Amino acid sequence: MTELLVVGVIAVIAIAGAAVLGPRIGVAAPLVLVAVGVVASLLPFIPNAEIEPEWILAGVLPPLLYSSAVSMPSMNFRREFGAISGLSVLLVVASSLVLGLFFAWVVPGLGFWWGIALGAIVSPTDAVATSIVKQTSVSRRAISILDGESLLNDATALVLLRTAIVAAAASFSFWGALGDFAGAVVIGWFVGWLNVFVRSRVPSAAVNTALSFAVPFVAAVPTEHFGGSGLVAAVVAGLFTGIVGPRKLPPGHRLSDAQNWQTIELVLEGAVFLTMGLELATILRDVQEDHSGIGPALLIAVGALVLTVLVRTAYVVPLLFALSAAAKRGERMQDRFAEMHAGDRDAMSEVIREHRPGNRAPSERELDRFTTRVRRTLADIAYYTTAPLGWREGTAVVWAGMRGAVTVAAAQTLPTDTPERSLLVFVAFAVALLSLVVQGSTIGPLLRRIAAPVPDTAAKDTEERGRLLELMRTAAEQVPGTSEAGPRTREELEAADPAELRAWMGREKARRLAVLEAQRAAILDARDDGTFDAEVLESMLQNLDAEQIALELRGAPAR
Repeated sequence: MTELLVVGVIAVIAIAGAAVLGPRIGVAAPLVLVAVGVVASLLPFIPNAEIEPEWILAGVLPPLLYSSAVSMPSMNFRREFGAISGLSVLLVVASSLVLGLFFAWVVPGLGFWWGIALGAIVSPTDAVATSIVKQTSVSRRAISILDGESLLNDATALVLLRTAIVAAAASFSFWGALGDFAGAVVIGWFVGWLNVFVRSRVPSAAVNTALSFAVPFVAAVPTEHFGGSGLVAAVVAGLFTGIVGPRKLPPGHRLSDAQNWQTIELVLEGAVFLTMGLELATILRDVQEDHSGIGPALLIAVGALVLTVLVRTAYVVPLLFALSAAAKRGERMQDRFAEMHAGDRDAMSEVIREHRPGNRAPSERELDRFTTRVRRTLADIAYYTTAPLGWREGTAVVWAGMRGAVTVAAAQTLPTDTPERSLLVFVAFAVALLSLVVQGSTIGPLLRRIAAPVPDTAAKDTEERGRLLELMRTAAEQVPGTSEAGPRTREELEAADPAELRAWMGREKARRLAVLEAQRAAILDARDDGTFDAEVLESMLQNLDAEQIALELRGAPAR
């Protein structure tokens, strides 16, 4: 027991050290951890790493996917949902099929369904790519697409993995699999709503964060019990929390959540890569003993990695043309939507009546919803036309599709009776490792070499911040004036009656909190409409949160 405790402490220190050392030496932290794990596996006092697959599937992946879903910008996710869903579903399925045929061909006796299972394991990309791409001048659209893909394709791949394992046992039903997926979405959505509903009524930030740690498991465990995908449920619960949480949860709660979940994510992902290194020596020995050698297995991994890049390229190229065509269609319709938005409510009512049977007039609610749709459509058109996706962004999306923690973790969930299991696990590990080494070490220099000159956006950012400040000023003016003139100078403070001063300070604090709440609501409405840049809105929201937390901690009004 003491030995395991010591190993656990050393592992946490290694994970933290890799996170600090990796950026300084120009090597991705996961690679540092794999190397540390390999070296540690050679030490006599380090026990052999044997991880139960269920611990990975049920204990590690749900919180990882939930954390990523909560932090996903909802506005960018909505705008890029078409590209994200295609990359996360269609590309994963296509890659799994192509790789399944390849593995069934090169591994004698494996079979098609077990080949698809391994293809599903190596198909999903990892979020480590995004952290590297963000250091270049690639457009924010490409980064948003990569963010969303690395979130959703994990769930798709793992659903496909389980489906392939079931199909290998000759008990597969397409409609049953589709029903399980739909059930997972429903349960995840309900758990997300319940999560926000309960935690918004908990006053303690520490208790609130503790409850948040249970959310991915509350979503995943019942879903798995009913035969659905717990990972899909965890992702949906996270997306709901990320969208609704800022409106319902106090700033202190969300700040505590963000900090603690970043730590959880760092430790869990680091533990997966560290375990990968620890298990690598054992896997190499098993492959050496059970098969013709490591060389052929490594060639299979290289072939699989090349295929993933080729299939990804074949999908991304037509995707870029489709997105470009959609942007041009929107640009042609921009004037029409601008005219509708510029008109009064009577003009919009006429537009609705023209397109519905019986020329029936819309209700006030319908008119409000139509106005919101027009406003969001205009903002989306401006977003697509000012940030087009060209061949540079396409290159980034293709080459940044690295494999990582989910591939390593999913490989360990293969049943113990899987044909050629040691070989399949080694191939998955090798694909992830080669992807991180080859693509991870070259993505930065490649994108810096092909990136277009960075445009000067200072004037645009200044204008956008000015419009946002005006929006916040308008929101503040709508708050009823609950404050009267109070003591300002030192002499006035000393001369004021203590009881009257405390009362005035309480009223002033209440007014300031009401103003901050109104400004936050205005920012979140702008987020949903997409009328401002997501990063600018996030920065302003963090400023409001910090001001409110400081005001509440001081217990006195800000003057």
